[in-house]
Amino acid sequence: MSAQESAGRPASVPLLDVARGNAPLHTEFVAALENVLNSGRFVFGPEVFELEKQIAEASHAKYGISCASGSDAILLALMAYEIGPGDEVIVPSFTFFATASAVWRLGAKPVFADIDPVTFNIDPEAIAAAITPNTKAIIPVHLFGQAADMTAINAIAAAHDLWVIEDACQAILSEYDGQPVGSIGDVGCFSFYPTKNLGGMGDGGMLTTNDEELAAKLRLYRGHGMEPRYYHSVVGINSRLDTFQAATLLVKMEKLNEWTEMRRENAARYNELFRAAGMDECIILPSESPEHKHAWNQYTVRVPQGRRDDLRKHLADHKIGSEVYYPVPLHQQVCFANMGPHASLVETEKAAKEVLSLPIFPELTAAEQRVVVESIEQFYVAVNKKAVA
Repeated sequence: MSAQESAGRPASVPLLDVARGNAPLHTEFVAALENVLNSGRFVFGPEVFELEKQIAEASHAKYGISCASGSDAILLALMAYEIGPGDEVIVPSFTFFATASAVWRLGAKPVFADIDPVTFNIDPEAIAAAITPNTKAIIPVHLFGQAADMTAINAIAAAHDLWVIEDACQAILSEYDGQPVGSIGDVGCFSFYPTKNLGGMGDGGMLTTNDEELAAKLRLYRGHGMEPRYYHSVVGINSRLDTFQAATLLVKMEKLNEWTEMRRENAARYNELFRAAGMDECIILPSESPEHKHAWNQYTVRVPQGRRDDLRKHLADHKIGSEVYYPVPLHQQVCFANMGPHASLVETEKAAKEVLSLPIFPELTAAEQRVVVESIEQFYVAVNKKAVA
């Protein structure tokens, strides 16, 4: 054991430690998986429908429709609204690829809008400026666990008769004015990728809605458009959530509220530690609107003055995990280069050069957080010494 470890100071801090969160639930996971194994119901077993029910309730939605991934959830929502060639869908450029790729796959055009520099979420004013006669839907992303400005977005959608598809893949249990995401727009999309706040042991996804007709269409489209068996009224896709995944997610659902509060406590502690160290004068800390509830899938700071990459290297050298979500905005991706001109995305491009996500997972210890903050403080001490010299 090193002197550092023996003194009680962590020698390293991972960006995420999935195993640390899963270990206490090992016995429950094994029991849940054995139940599925013994039942032989590997597709659409009772655990799948129970998970749909619980996610819908947690989101204050009437219906939950499971699918194979968060990416498929977005795709299915667009398919159910029959969005295709000639249509446009307004999306943020500062998000994960799946938000826009689902639009592109259907032959529609993703129209990229700029973000609010404080929340990193799509800017309603940019949405309004991007609307054309071909616009059919808006996909606001509740990025990093904080809800987008849904009051303004829904008002714009109502004025132009547009669908609102919430990309809540990073934001389960986050709230906007007391209402959980996933039930604020027309349909919500969730991901159970292992790094999410409710992460499975592989891919998985869910849609939520209060629209009974839409829920029926989503169920139809996720199963090859087949109802009854071998009769196809539409061409759907094969996007089913395996019963094994549903069983493990049900085990985790019992801990989700507690884990969310642990993330929120970690975010508050970071804010206190950074301010006590004076680091809020060097980096820009993330904010949470007092009217909303942040689920903190990521704790993302801004590192100004072109120092982000140097700081990230410094952290890596000290065995501290960090990540850049996202280094290349979608409008600058090679695969979308032939889409033609787009609106100015100044804030998006600036954020891509400055953002850095720090460890925030529920089991992160206060000691580990202090190591993160102290290491960043050391970086700026060195920067200031160089400036004086």
